[in-house]
Amino acid sequence: MAAQAKKTVSTIIPALRYRDAAAAIDWLCRAFGFEKHLVVPGENGKIAHAQLTFGNGMIMLGSGHGGSYDRLIRHPSEIGPAVTQAPYIVVADPDSHYRQAKAAGADMVMEIADQDHGGRAYTCRDPEGHVWNFGDYDPWTDK
Repeated sequence: MAAQAKKTVSTIIPALRYRDAAAAIDWLCRAFGFEKHLVVPGENGKIAHAQLTFGNGMIMLGSGHGGSYDRLIRHPSEIGPAVTQAPYIVVADPDSHYRQAKAAGADMVMEIADQDHGGRAYTCRDPEGHVWNFGDYDPWTDK
């Protein structure tokens, strides 16, 4: 069994890279409802590191800067329409969240619908091509 993390709010925190992390932060907050927790500016207008929260969850993101970590990551535009990971975020009202994201320009790749496993969800892309899933199915409580 893996050792448990120290007492924390969330033990899994997705990390993403954006070409224009400052614009992505603004868009993610406006479109999806994330809130800025920490934003560390970098050189030349880049973002060295940022933490955005949503409920008791968090994502981390930043601008690529050519370091060793960046060699492990590919931007969605470099690999085509498919991605290798896509966060799922639990929302209280997926229909309202869908309308907010769509109004902000999210590219809806799977329209909002009832899911076979329960709940209601949709899938979209942000302006840089990252795929996001939002729905009201909560695997911690819905069984």
